[in-house]
Amino acid sequence: MGKVTGFLEFERLNEAAEKPQERLKHWHEFVHHLSDEAAGIQGARCMDCGTPFCMSGCPVNNIIPDWNDLVFKQDWQHALDTLHSTNNFPEFTGRVCPAPCEAACTLNINNDPVGIKSIEHAIIDKGWESGWVTPQPPARKTGKRIAIIGSGPAGLACAQQLARAGHDVVVFEKSDRIGGLLRYGIPDFKMGKHLIDRRMEQMRAEGVEFRVSQNIGGTVPAKKLVDDFDAVVMAGGAEQPRDLPVPGRELGGVHFAMDFLPQQNKVVAGDRVAGQIKATGKHVVVIGGGDTGSDCVGTSNRHGAATVTQFELLPQPPEQENKFMVWPYWPVKLRTSSSHEEGCQRDWAVATKRFEGRNGKVEKLVAARVEWKDGQMREIPGSEFTMKADLVLLAMGFLGPVQGGLLEQLGVAKDNRSNVRADTDNYQTSVSKVFAAGDMRRGQSLVVWAIREGRQCARAVDEFLMGSTELPR
Repeated sequence: MGKVTGFLEFERLNEAAEKPQERLKHWHEFVHHLSDEAAGIQGARCMDCGTPFCMSGCPVNNIIPDWNDLVFKQDWQHALDTLHSTNNFPEFTGRVCPAPCEAACTLNINNDPVGIKSIEHAIIDKGWESGWVTPQPPARKTGKRIAIIGSGPAGLACAQQLARAGHDVVVFEKSDRIGGLLRYGIPDFKMGKHLIDRRMEQMRAEGVEFRVSQNIGGTVPAKKLVDDFDAVVMAGGAEQPRDLPVPGRELGGVHFAMDFLPQQNKVVAGDRVAGQIKATGKHVVVIGGGDTGSDCVGTSNRHGAATVTQFELLPQPPEQENKFMVWPYWPVKLRTSSSHEEGCQRDWAVATKRFEGRNGKVEKLVAARVEWKDGQMREIPGSEFTMKADLVLLAMGFLGPVQGGLLEQLGVAKDNRSNVRADTDNYQTSVSKVFAAGDMRRGQSLVVWAIREGRQCARAVDEFLMGSTELPR
């Protein structure tokens, strides 16, 4: 390593961010990447630990110690090459990944882990600023045509890898813009959409064709793709939201999070959204304590909500995990997002019993406190309470891909969670020459897992078509 005693000499430095009162005034990113010098110092904190658990903690197996060392030495272009060798889109993960690599960092056993995510963010931003991220068109074409359904991180990663292998790749997207959940779901203040646009330009130069407003299994028969292409990859999302079937669910003002968030993405992009769901001046209750719920909090605050409350069904996790018990695995602990810092009342072990309102509009929420014992939940007697709620956002996760349509037309087999059944060796479904990757195969997951599956699926497709492959896993 470049600085053997760096982890003893330097403290972790987090990325700078605008103050909450300032960033609430706009929809732009507010986290700034580290300076070259600061990133180098953070890279010096990487230990010569022998076994880099950070790499196994990372779903794409980023070669983290190597690019930490290269950043310490200020060899940024080689650091970028090393980063890109395992991750097609580090500008996405460097912004929205929860960084399981840092949880697995050896330094995390008894100290603050290396700021791996912040170093990744700095590398890729410097790469774009320096003009080092350029198209990599194939040296030869194979004549094989591949259709990819879905343009989220799994579909884009798969498309880029296959195009670089020389195949003709067409990406089909049902929305009016490319990007899937990256485009319509993740708020612009967490990840600017220009990041998707410039990757699209790179991929177009590499030979990828993008077709939007193409609902495969809806307006476009799925069989047409099977007939017209040598291979088909299903890389859609797990878009079936978990509902809350309680009395009053039908009242106006009770919405799924993914009806709420994409509308704001469209408005920021310059679209007019008729009847947009707005939190302005309302008492907002977000049900669900994950990332989607946090995004609803940040969006509601930017709308100018009167109050924002977030409920979680599970008990409040500990502020600090027992590292000796859980390291190097992802710990369950209290996590406070930037959106929570902007203003939010959080409560745990709360179950919503019903919604009440007048004239078809929700006005209040009735809930009760619960306790968990031996994995079973029970309501605490006498704990029922009522709170004002003009807007309720359901952010309780997703059950799997939307059933019918595409899945029904192709007739692919499913697992016991209603996902498309395919293993991680060849990613093939039960239907000849049809593959599946990402959330449609594994269920609701992270952007970094989608990139991993897209890359591995591309290798499987290349080997299926050509008999052998040089694409990495």
